[in-house]
Amino acid sequence: MKKFAFIGVILSFLVACDKPEGEGGNCTIKGMAWIEDWNGSYTQLLAEYPAADAEVYIIYGNETAVGDRIRANFNGAFEFKYLRKGKYKVYVYSKDKTLQSPSGQVAVVKEIEIKNDGDTFNTDTLVIYE
Repeated sequence: MKKFAFIGVILSFLVACDKPEGEGGNCTIKGMAWIEDWNGSYTQLLAEYPAADAEVYIIYGNETAVGDRIRANFNGAFEFKYLRKGKYKVYVYSKDKTLQSPSGQVAVVKEIEIKNDGDTFNTDTLVIYE
């Protein structure tokens, strides 16, 4: 009888624990990366097209390090699978259209919260300025 009580305590502890954001779940974040090609002063849009092979990054929860990095497909589509519910940041790097960044680049960040197991979250389009 003590054996079953011990197993019950362990199981209830495991079920009660909230797992942090990251891999190991059944949620998905997907979206599209898109390039806007501008002239040097960003006054004239020259072309627009899918950001094929663009690197897309994800940060899990309140972490500071990159959780994963993938490349968009030939149509600019990307997908992070097998995530747990929680908060995420998905981002790409872009030239700074405001011309204020010393490096000339900025991160285009989308903050996401997945509230239910099994959810698929579609981000807004991540626009990369060239």
